[in-house]
Amino acid sequence: MRRDANSLVQKLWSYCNILRDDGLSYPDYVEQLTYLLFLKMADEYARTSPTNKDMIPQDYNWRSLVNREGADLHDHYGAILKKLAAGRGMLGVIFDNAKNKIHDPQKLKRLVVDLIDKRNWSALDTDVKGDAYEGLLEKNAQDTKSGAGQYFTPRPVIRAIVQCVKPKPGETIYDPACGTGGFLLAAHEYITKKVRSLSEKEKEYLRLDTFFGVELVGDVTRLGAMNLLLHGIGPINAEKGRVPIITHDSLSEDLGQRFDVILTNPPFGKKSSMITVDEHGNAGRHTFGIVRPDFWVSTSNKQLNFLQHINTTLKETGRAAVVLPDNVLFEGGAAEIIRRHFLFEYDVHTMLRLPPGIFYAQGIRTNVLFFDRRPVSLKPSTKKLWVYDLRTNMHFTLRTKRLEDHHLSDFIDCYSADDRDKRKATWSEENLNGRWRSFTFEELNLRDKCNLDILWLDDDIHLNTNSAATSNEITAEIIEDLQTVLFQLSEIAADLKLINENGVQSVRSPDRTR
Repeated sequence: MRRDANSLVQKLWSYCNILRDDGLSYPDYVEQLTYLLFLKMADEYARTSPTNKDMIPQDYNWRSLVNREGADLHDHYGAILKKLAAGRGMLGVIFDNAKNKIHDPQKLKRLVVDLIDKRNWSALDTDVKGDAYEGLLEKNAQDTKSGAGQYFTPRPVIRAIVQCVKPKPGETIYDPACGTGGFLLAAHEYITKKVRSLSEKEKEYLRLDTFFGVELVGDVTRLGAMNLLLHGIGPINAEKGRVPIITHDSLSEDLGQRFDVILTNPPFGKKSSMITVDEHGNAGRHTFGIVRPDFWVSTSNKQLNFLQHINTTLKETGRAAVVLPDNVLFEGGAAEIIRRHFLFEYDVHTMLRLPPGIFYAQGIRTNVLFFDRRPVSLKPSTKKLWVYDLRTNMHFTLRTKRLEDHHLSDFIDCYSADDRDKRKATWSEENLNGRWRSFTFEELNLRDKCNLDILWLDDDIHLNTNSAATSNEITAEIIEDLQTVLFQLSEIAADLKLINENGVQSVRSPDRTR
């Protein structure tokens, strides 16, 4: 099945390479493939199911497109996008503000006739067509010029998280920064494969009511909506069921919904900020704290605000896993306050320290924090925090040494999702290289600022500087540190670009954190 999906990805990607000559970026062509694939699948569903017959108006469906040529094809495709952009439900999400960016009618014809129309997409196994689309998005993320990596979480990490959290039928699952839907899709795959005997009612609930994602960027929401639909998630009929993904700022307000499971990787970048221009035309980017009555503290740190948002939206018996950068673990001020709240009010039971070199946005050191909500108590809910160090002496790249599922198998075994009381440390005084050990609440509470950036393994780079392998590792570590600096500089460059686009003459940035 994976081989079929990979073959399909290569074919789709080959067309992206051909269409690239038209002067547009890969994301633009992934977007256009999104529109065309949906039109073709909607046509196939309409032929096999009477209830879907009128989902796309006849004058604007796939059949109305395939027999046209030249300028007529180009103009009609644009008219279809405009018509469907005014639709409701999933149609409205997928085609919101859609425009035809394929300027060459011949290339559009090749895409429509030679690739998409020749294949019966609805006849493909859901996993195959879904995996093919996932693969296309991953290739898009690998193209560094596209910037897609900012919302693409490595799939082995997502699958490992889901295997540990073990979502169940009947639960609601939420990602407040869902990107292209990776966490939601992995949870869907886990449930459908682990639970073989779903009732029809459970299948309907899984398709229409289980998943909910929020994404800040409209174009990414579109990709996520199509990705979910290809996996059989969400209402095909625009008038039926809740749309599983919306464009919204999760941090702006409490929408009032509560969820059993929250899985998320909040966007990188520490500060919420905006450009201001004074009466003399001088501009600066100023950070601001988000103020919500349901938040413990007001802070401009995005990841801290996402943690507070999770606190609001997680049910009283809910559980969560969230990817967080190192700064959330050790900073003082608001970060310390939030850490202490979580350790006391939640069972913060597991942390996975992720290795460098696995994210498309380089230079970010990350962790996965797992926690369960507990009833209000006068005693701390966290008894032990178990930490797995997959970072020390572990080096990966995005091309030559990629992180794979098997690299996380030992962590999954140690996690012991079926019975966490059976956990056993691999670290001891006799085995100082063990990557899995626990720390009590009392130990954590006594650490300066309740610092959770916990290290105990020796880094071989600093123990042996004579081997060629170590020399390469030192180089890799230097590169990673440089990438961290470049990431910070890119934020400054983005500020300057925005200011220049607004025609501002000078910049004052007194609030920028060094």
